[in-house]
Amino acid sequence: MKIGSIELASPYAVAPMAGMTDTAFRRLVKRHGGCGLVVTEMVSAEGLVRGIDRTLEYADFTEEERPISIQIFGGDPDKMAAAAAIVEDMGADVVDVNMGCPVPKIAKHNAGCSLMREPRHAATVVAAMARAVKIPVTVKMRAGWNDTERNAPVLARMVEDAGAAAVAVHGRTASQSYSGSADWSLVAEIADALTIPVFGSGDCTEPEQVVERHRRVEGVLVGRGVLRNPWILAQAEALAAGRAPRAVTMADRGRFLLEYIDLLTCERVRAAEGLHRAPGVRQAEAAGGHDRWVVNKVRALGSWYTKGLDSGSHLRTAINSAGSLAALRALIEEFFFAPALACE
Repeated sequence: MKIGSIELASPYAVAPMAGMTDTAFRRLVKRHGGCGLVVTEMVSAEGLVRGIDRTLEYADFTEEERPISIQIFGGDPDKMAAAAAIVEDMGADVVDVNMGCPVPKIAKHNAGCSLMREPRHAATVVAAMARAVKIPVTVKMRAGWNDTERNAPVLARMVEDAGAAAVAVHGRTASQSYSGSADWSLVAEIADALTIPVFGSGDCTEPEQVVERHRRVEGVLVGRGVLRNPWILAQAEALAAGRAPRAVTMADRGRFLLEYIDLLTCERVRAAEGLHRAPGVRQAEAAGGHDRWVVNKVRALGSWYTKGLDSGSHLRTAINSAGSLAALRALIEEFFFAPALACE
């Protein structure tokens, strides 16, 4: 399938999830196959325009991740257009507009899902961005703000007319957050009505669900499912092709976490190289800060990654109690590799 001029090798994509889908995680998922597109964590348009370092970190990506979409949020058409131009200059393949985030601190600034409450203004934002860049502009939205404002079908047509090259729809309203079930009938209705590609999202936690729901839309955007199982897209691709998906072993899962730690450590060191050269900053202090940051990142992923595993709750507790990278590596090796050795 294509998004504008960008061709995707697979119709399955990694959804943006704040604090979770960083460049290290995206690279590892991409390496396992089945992933046609990755989307960054949402990035503030205001922060991009102002050149804030932390914002630029969220937008960071590597060549390995291509095609890459950088998702931005904001409500001012001029600033969103300027941010889109910055994203294009950074080399992104696609720029995505967040109209789906239900978090109050985002929505209260006329961004995220609150844009759905003003569809004409939302379309103006997309039109300004489409005029400002040559790369495709896409939109991620929800079913609506609440059950009385389920206006995704109307808004999707409006942003298509405004120049959007694709739309992703999560089948829940903002008021639902992640409760209840995603309405895939609504998503399919939108896919049938538009001429641009429509990605569906919501409740895809098993590869069979990804394949089944892909029959109703052009693409599937997977969020929580890929946090639990980074192989889910590759498994779905195999199923769609009539092949048996590769079984994921405990050792595979352990290696993923160890590789994630390694990539995070390398990324953090590179990001802080300027800090290391600053007068009065000792390498040992900087390294300690890196360790804490990596441990916290693994704790965040662990809350999803351990779901459904035997003794997963014990592993979550252990990860949350780990005070250093050395302790974290040791408990991962014991949990994921010791049982295999015991069976030999």
